[in-house]
Amino acid sequence: MARKVIGGQIQCSNPINDPSASVATVREAMIEKHVPLIEEAGKKGVQILSLQEIFYGPYFCPSQDSRWCDIAETVPGPTIERMAEYAKKYQMAMIVPVYEREMAGVYYNTAAVIDADGTYLGKYRKNHIPQTSGFWEKYYFKPGNLGYPTFQTRYARVGVYICYDRHFPEGARLLGLNGAEIVFNPSATVAGLSQYLWKLEQPAHAVANGYYIAASNRVGTEGPWNIGKFYGTSYFCDPRGNFLAVGSEDNDELVVAEMDLDLIEEVRRTWQFYRDRRPETYENMVKLLP
Repeated sequence: MARKVIGGQIQCSNPINDPSASVATVREAMIEKHVPLIEEAGKKGVQILSLQEIFYGPYFCPSQDSRWCDIAETVPGPTIERMAEYAKKYQMAMIVPVYEREMAGVYYNTAAVIDADGTYLGKYRKNHIPQTSGFWEKYYFKPGNLGYPTFQTRYARVGVYICYDRHFPEGARLLGLNGAEIVFNPSATVAGLSQYLWKLEQPAHAVANGYYIAASNRVGTEGPWNIGKFYGTSYFCDPRGNFLAVGSEDNDELVVAEMDLDLIEEVRRTWQFYRDRRPETYENMVKLLP
């Protein structure tokens, strides 16, 4: 019997660009804007749905303003519990990226994974944290400390990589070695050099590791920072690197694709990268080299 899974990703713009708006107001507005798209996914039969990076807020990292720490919460916590109700209602597993508060002053860029019955399965913490003009993420996020876990949902075993992580093939390989069939990469990335890489790197990860990639990105511009346009173009690609569905650059929308998980076995029998890899020759990769 074929193992076919319907995946969905939401790309969404921030409805409030008023710098005087409270963190709580922005947070609730973003959640409420996502709800109709989550409901749409459920009604369309999406079985695994991913939201975008820190879906309930703006991409606040162009600033270094501690008030945005107020958007952080425990994982699991109120937002994960709220999303679990939709997961249970529609029998739809969900990847829910939020700003996690571990303890006072310790915060992570995190994605929770919820199963189709609303059960919280675990979380991934973003491992690679950029620190460059317009992306002051080290101000807000401690690097992840949970490795590269995968999660067995009702429909598929999934892994998560978050935004900047996608530039690092090492974690992408570890997700494959840990059994991921689909890797979700929720992002917040703007036009520029990254737009060229957006459709280059992750299909390469899919091919090198023989799994599906689901990459999501927000849309629009966000004040008061105006670091550029978030260009959407959320997509699914298969283990051969073929694009299955691609979103627009501008619109709030749900992007849906059907993934045939049996293709993973077929591709890996042709391209035997896991059989032929030579970990004993890669020792220098884990040494503290420049």
